[in-house]
Amino acid sequence: MLNNSLKNIAFVVIISVTAITASAQKVKEPKPWSDEWAKTYQPFRIAGNLYYVGTYDLACYLITTPQGNILINTGLAASATQIKNNIKALGFKFSDIKILLNTQAHYDHMGAMAFIKKKTGAQLMIDEKDASVLKDGGSSDYALGGKGSTFKPVVADRLLHDGDTITLGNMQLIMLHHPGHTKGSCSFLFTVKDEQKAYKVLIANMPTIVTDSSFTSINSYPAIAADYAYTLKAMKNISFDIWVASHASQFKMHSKHKPGVAYNPAAFIDQAGYDAAIKDLVKEYEEKIKQD
Repeated sequence: MLNNSLKNIAFVVIISVTAITASAQKVKEPKPWSDEWAKTYQPFRIAGNLYYVGTYDLACYLITTPQGNILINTGLAASATQIKNNIKALGFKFSDIKILLNTQAHYDHMGAMAFIKKKTGAQLMIDEKDASVLKDGGSSDYALGGKGSTFKPVVADRLLHDGDTITLGNMQLIMLHHPGHTKGSCSFLFTVKDEQKAYKVLIANMPTIVTDSSFTSINSYPAIAADYAYTLKAMKNISFDIWVASHASQFKMHSKHKPGVAYNPAAFIDQAGYDAAIKDLVKEYEEKIKQD
């Protein structure tokens, strides 16, 4: 039998080996569902101090302030270079990112988050319901997890709750808890101004259904049906001037903007398009419920 000293040494060795093994585990990012996720896109000014800096379809947004900038979403792991180049092309510094936000904890929006956080030293603020999925790199996600990490694990500096305000410089963003797609999916509501007027902007995380399983069979997320119902109802009642989303295709960005065109915030004033998108998602939800 080991004496106490030897037991302690053995325990330390076991812990050390476990830690080394865990750190050696590699992230396996799934193959993109579309080539458009990695395709480059020219960055542009949406409205006021809000800019698009993402890929052709994976929407990433830069909000600038005199005290530093806010980046929302980071695309795939390889998207980091595109985002950095896009920010530079707009005349801003990558190092000026002070706050990182995210609309959902899936690899196509979290892939480069850990890298960008490390390079910029920015504070990562996340809906608390997605915090555990961030910590394990997506392996515990109810739909896309179960086979190891799909993005590099990262720990949030601040956990957000519905209605919380994120402040930087002259900007205040309100986080809206919109669960379903992930447990901590969220949207952001804020106002930007240009030389002519102010615009109330909604960055919407559209509650698409990502699982083929029936809701009642998802034991790791028993509240999923109720969460989707809540989100769809809540999103019907949001007041805004301009709306965009987590994917460019979701708000038909490519029909509203072409590379090189003049600044035109009015192109993104589209209440009818938003209402139609929500209506389609309600139908998708109702069809899903029928499986149960």
